[in-house]
Amino acid sequence: MKRFSIDKDRDYILPALRLAREMNKELLFLASPWSPPGWMKTTGSLIGGSLLPQWYATYADYFVKFLKGYDDAGVQVYAVTVQNEPGVDRAKEKDSRWHYPSCHWTGDQERDFIRDHLGPALRRHGLKTRIWCYDHNYNVSPKDDDPGIDYPRTILSDAEAARFVDGVAFHGYAGLPDGMSTFHSQFPKTPIHFTEGSIFGIRGGRQLIDRLRNHDPVITPGSPIIDDNRKPNNGPFRAGRTILSLNPVSLEVSEHFDFDLYGQFMKFIARGAVRIESSEPSGELANVVFRNPDGNLVLIVANGAKAEREVEILNGSSTAHLSLRPESTATIVWKG
Repeated sequence: MKRFSIDKDRDYILPALRLAREMNKELLFLASPWSPPGWMKTTGSLIGGSLLPQWYATYADYFVKFLKGYDDAGVQVYAVTVQNEPGVDRAKEKDSRWHYPSCHWTGDQERDFIRDHLGPALRRHGLKTRIWCYDHNYNVSPKDDDPGIDYPRTILSDAEAARFVDGVAFHGYAGLPDGMSTFHSQFPKTPIHFTEGSIFGIRGGRQLIDRLRNHDPVITPGSPIIDDNRKPNNGPFRAGRTILSLNPVSLEVSEHFDFDLYGQFMKFIARGAVRIESSEPSGELANVVFRNPDGNLVLIVANGAKAEREVEILNGSSTAHLSLRPESTATIVWKG
């Protein structure tokens, strides 16, 4: 603990975060570790294994030192998760290409860590950073490395652990978005957040609407920008096209379809908006409606078909007609 330091982040990461905050004063930061220090783990390495119970209290202190260090550097972290994708243990992989930082947790282990160590440590040091538990896929039933929604159920079913938890984080690589609704039906007061996953093209727009219709008010896209050569990428996953891409020579940034697609949502749905009932998606058409805190209604419609679609919109006594171009989205705002 005497050698704990965030100095490696001072050259690039912290200045980038401060610059982002200058550009958007309302920006919130989430921190999610991929592994505790290797010496705390069963493998003695950042690769796979699990956290040894004798280091639970020390690891909670690591969180405190990290959060205080970032705060002193001008970057307040809004929320943390205990572990990115806790069902994954890459030390089990025979192919070394898959040996990237990971740490396996069970729901019981994360419950105990939050309840007995992390939650009390944050309170003891007066830190207001929120704890979002789980941070893995929204599959209903366990499968392979995906523990499913029983994992956060285990944590929130413990009253002492639940009092430290401000939300549940989900990924979308296994299962369907309605897994979040299944979870919400049991824990309706616990906020749900989608913390990792990329969408691509108009199909991604329909996926985004599906997630928003399943009690997910927060969307965190993975890897918003890499360069035109799809770098940097340590693998083993192939890098797809990102929202933005950087020319590594000219440093010019290109905006792709998904940049405008996200804008259809982010520019119009305000923080604190509440989703209201709308007709169920039909065929290639999907929709979602929110009421903003100022009373305005925001409707987003996505047409996944390769043909133009005519849409009739009914809102109380008012009506509107919309012609949606092939594979496009549209946003309509009613003034409250």
